[in-house]
Amino acid sequence: MSVLINKNTKVLVLGITGRSGKLQTKIMKKYGTNIVAGVTPGKGGSEVEGIPVYDFVKEAIDNHNIDAAISFVPPPYAKDSCFEIIENNIKFLVITAEGIPDHDVVEIIKYAEYKGTKVLGPGSAGLISPGKCKLGVHPPRMYKEGHVGIVSKSGALSYEVGKTLTEYGMGQSTVVAIGGGPFWGLAQLDIIKLFQQDEKTKIIILLGEIGGTMEEEAAKFIKKNVSKPIISFIVGSSAPKGKSLGHAGAIIEGNLGTAESKVNALKKAGAYIANNPEDIVELINKIEDK
Repeated sequence: MSVLINKNTKVLVLGITGRSGKLQTKIMKKYGTNIVAGVTPGKGGSEVEGIPVYDFVKEAIDNHNIDAAISFVPPPYAKDSCFEIIENNIKFLVITAEGIPDHDVVEIIKYAEYKGTKVLGPGSAGLISPGKCKLGVHPPRMYKEGHVGIVSKSGALSYEVGKTLTEYGMGQSTVVAIGGGPFWGLAQLDIIKLFQQDEKTKIIILLGEIGGTMEEEAAKFIKKNVSKPIISFIVGSSAPKGKSLGHAGAIIEGNLGTAESKVNALKKAGAYIANNPEDIVELINKIEDK
């Protein structure tokens, strides 16, 4: 199995005629993702990679069954396009754009919660279930089908760890990048819950970074509710207080949000702690040898 997407997921692409939308649509379709429609206002009636383009989401859902959407719409226009998805009851939305105004992000997330739409992002690289479906920008060659579930804030870190595991013959069930914050739809905790419920996922990898308390909150849940082995790798241990580590949400304030506080919380919850991607490989081997 996989989480959030599978080989049967029917996908709508927002901003399909833009540079990024067109390129990623081509890559996702080649991988096997079932993209049934695209939306770009003013481009209705055209096609991208043989996929029909509509002016509005309502027109797309009137003509196709749609399970999920991915947005490549630029930040100034992201809110309106995301609201269209939510209003039309599409239940899963990936937002790739970074730099969406914070007040727009909050409104998107709150409206999605009210209407029952799961949002991954903003600033998300998306997710990939190797051999089944790819909804985002993860490079396909870095992944192979298997039983390790990965959740990461950083897309780049999820690429690196996925590539390392694949090189050692360790496949993945689903790899999810939630984005860099400071506001999120789905959090690490939400993805860990899904991995815990997924029969295909045998080991869970949590890739975190400094800033915020998301990893500490995940640790509380892990301690009480997760029976599967958890391996965690937290980056940014040398960053000074008040210093951002690339992502908007990766800022240390006070004693919480440090790499040390996150590692300690996860250790207490029973997680294995890695110091680099190669450590993750060694820990998986130890777990599977038990």
